[in-house]
Amino acid sequence: MTLPTPPLPAEPPRPDAPADAEPQPDELLLGFARALRAAGVHVTADRERTFLLAAATVGMGERTGVYWAGRATLTSVPADFPIYDEVFERWFGGESLPRGQRVDIVRPPVHQAPLDSGEGEAGESDGETITARASAQEVLRHRDVATLSAADRAAAARLFARLDPRAPKRRARRHVRATSGTIDGPATLREQLRWVGEPGRIHHRRRATRPRRIVLLIDVSGSMSPYADSLLRLAHVFVRTVPHVEVFTMGTRLTHVTRALTERDPDRALAAAGRVVPDWSGGTRLGEAIGAFLDRWGRRGMARGSVVVVFSDGWEREGPELLGEQMRRLAALSHRVVWVNPHRGKTGYEPVQQGIVAALPHIDDFVAGHSLAAFEELIEVVANA
Repeated sequence: MTLPTPPLPAEPPRPDAPADAEPQPDELLLGFARALRAAGVHVTADRERTFLLAAATVGMGERTGVYWAGRATLTSVPADFPIYDEVFERWFGGESLPRGQRVDIVRPPVHQAPLDSGEGEAGESDGETITARASAQEVLRHRDVATLSAADRAAAARLFARLDPRAPKRRARRHVRATSGTIDGPATLREQLRWVGEPGRIHHRRRATRPRRIVLLIDVSGSMSPYADSLLRLAHVFVRTVPHVEVFTMGTRLTHVTRALTERDPDRALAAAGRVVPDWSGGTRLGEAIGAFLDRWGRRGMARGSVVVVFSDGWEREGPELLGEQMRRLAALSHRVVWVNPHRGKTGYEPVQQGIVAALPHIDDFVAGHSLAAFEELIEVVANA
């Protein structure tokens, strides 16, 4: 097989740089990724960025580390491995290419996990294939869910089952026994009476804890439609695993979808929610929707002491003053307000939308919400609220 090796991207020479100056590391790595694409490997811009981050982590001075960083991030199927090896040798090891000597690849030992059943050929596992699968899942965790293909969306949907949301805790009024802390006077006195005045054990107590309510307000307007499916899948995981969770969608109106998301199967739950929500991919009236939540449910107890999570990019159809006022009311009632913006995790993002500017003074946590890795971070923020 003859593989093309495209030249590195050219830059205008600097006056103080020699004509044969060595290319920058990012140029060298991007050129290698593009050579792989020219050779037939499906290398996307997302994978290029992930490869640069992985190579920066292991360091350019370690050729073996760069090899495995590229193989974990730039390949997706075992059929890519021979092409990857050949292009890697040509790009980093050829005499006419930069960085000099040929690469001496040291392969790490493969630890095969035993299977539950099967013998012989059925029981043998390809260690490198397992490694490739694990790395592909890791790359998928960090990809923007709005840019996924249909196949990647199906794979990401299976990864939602691995999320482990936990309810934040609050102090209850009652006390429970403890090994240290405040002395439990009545229990200690009963112990002394039981021993007829002889010294007895001193009992302690502490305040019990109870799970806090979680309220999820999900923007399903047109600007949020690429993320709506993933956000509702995340809400389904919360409803199925955490007590006291309420879910609403926001568009041109507010819709209560908690009952629809109690379906065990996530696809059926999303289909049930789709039948309930009348304003998919419509306009955005965040101020009116949050105000409707506060007037009908929030002031009656649902928002009091709760952790309220708002999923929205902040595009507001009406004036920002109404949204700012409703966010002030929401912050006064709830224990903590978390705003999740899918654009928050993207390079160069600035919170300049009028809705975000109006809401920021009343937000406790402003986090990203564009990938599975961002959802995992959100789960920790909510659990520690």
